[in-house]
Amino acid sequence: MSLRFRLAAGFAVVALATAAAVALAAPFVVGRGFERFQAEMVAQGVEPGQGMGQGPGPRAGIHAAEIERETTLTLVVVAITAAAAASLVGLALAGRVARPLRELEVAAAAVSGGDLGRRSGLAERTDELGALGRSFDAMAAELERTEAGRRRFFQDAVHELRTPLAVIDATTSAVLDGVYPHDDRHLDTIRDQARLLSRIVDDLRTISLAEAGALPLERRPVDTRALLDEAGRTFAARADRARIRIDVTGRPGLAVIADRDRLRQALAALIDNALRHTPDDGTIGLAASLVGSTVRLEVTDTGPGIAPEDLPHVFERFYQADPARDRAAGTSGLGLSIVSAIVAAHGGRVGAESAGGGGARFWLELPAVAR
Repeated sequence: MSLRFRLAAGFAVVALATAAAVALAAPFVVGRGFERFQAEMVAQGVEPGQGMGQGPGPRAGIHAAEIERETTLTLVVVAITAAAAASLVGLALAGRVARPLRELEVAAAAVSGGDLGRRSGLAERTDELGALGRSFDAMAAELERTEAGRRRFFQDAVHELRTPLAVIDATTSAVLDGVYPHDDRHLDTIRDQARLLSRIVDDLRTISLAEAGALPLERRPVDTRALLDEAGRTFAARADRARIRIDVTGRPGLAVIADRDRLRQALAALIDNALRHTPDDGTIGLAASLVGSTVRLEVTDTGPGIAPEDLPHVFERFYQADPARDRAAGTSGLGLSIVSAIVAAHGGRVGAESAGGGGARFWLELPAVAR
């Protein structure tokens, strides 16, 4: 039975119960009234069975009985009429209550059927149904964004995987067909592209585990200044080849509870990104500072900076501000997404902005160890 008819039935039951109560009580009430009426007649010197202003006789008693029956019948008719009217009003009210719920049911069925752009149409209401409609619309919008992201991810993943596979296939075919000689140079190309494929798969697995809350983390206190010094030494040789200086600042003793290896992986991704965008003779800055109750790790560079329209997307999977990028550096296109996923798994935050005077600034924040 639909909600509308259940509500209407509820109203009808209440109305009928009221009518039944009135009908059952009417004879008793009317009888008591006539008893009092007769008592008053006696008190005024009129004998029972004698009407007011009339001599004694049986007609007065008959007349009183007729009045009693007519009064009772009138009460019953009024009660039934009231019950019918209440039922009709209840049906109308039930229809008004059930109509928006029916609209929400239709919208839910559309969303479950794949129409993620469907909305409830109840968001403008100011009652509880409006709150329910707004919650439903927010859920549908989030599902729509998630589905769009999923489709975009698969499209990007296919694109990213297709490129190294095409290079491997083309190089292998050329060698087998005698177009290329069987030398180490072409074998190196195949190996590099195979490693790139493996890196993409590993990065996707890391992001997937982090987003599912299943990324294994060995949390312990990590001195952030020592971590930055280590990262600077790790990338020193690569930076020297490009004549890029790496400056490390930040007071010792700032610590966070984190998985050291995962945090080092996130920091390495930020430094790798900075090195790829910093011109020769540029500078990369690594800094640690206390911001309220969190420790902020920053990586700044003197590259071209980040365009305002790109800032909201830099941590998305495979996002690249420069559509003409290549894979010469052997990157998977997932570095910044890994940073975001690892930091989120630690309960922290990440951000990016264009640094003053040019260049870009990437930062991550994690809760500081209480001292």
